[in-house]
Amino acid sequence: QVQLVESGGGLVQTGGSLRLSCAASGSVVRLNTMSWYRQAPGEQRALVAEITSNGSTNYADSVKGRFTISRDNAKNTVYLQMNSLKSEDTAVYYCARDRRALGGTVSWGQGTLVTVSS
Repeated sequence: QVQLVESGGGLVQTGGSLRLSCAASGSVVRLNTMSWYRQAPGEQRALVAEITSNGSTNYADSVKGRFTISRDNAKNTVYLQMNSLKSEDTAVYYCARDRRALGGTVSWGQGTLVTVSS
């Protein structure tokens, strides 16, 4: 069974940077579509970025040019580098393994809180 453990969240000032990590066990990240979602208070969970098994990446329009998703195959870990953070980036960020294209389901981590203060 896959286990996804996020880390790296915290409090940062507007314009600052954070790097989130998602360590996976029970699944190989390079063989799957791995994603970062976020959920702000009162809002639905939304896709932020994803990286497919062939290395293709996709970003929400609101984070393009500021966020970068990557993976370290040796560490079986996915990262989200977040630069030029804005107050509207404040949310709980979730790592996910998405196997829906293979007829499977989405598996979620527990989430990590990112708070951007002005």
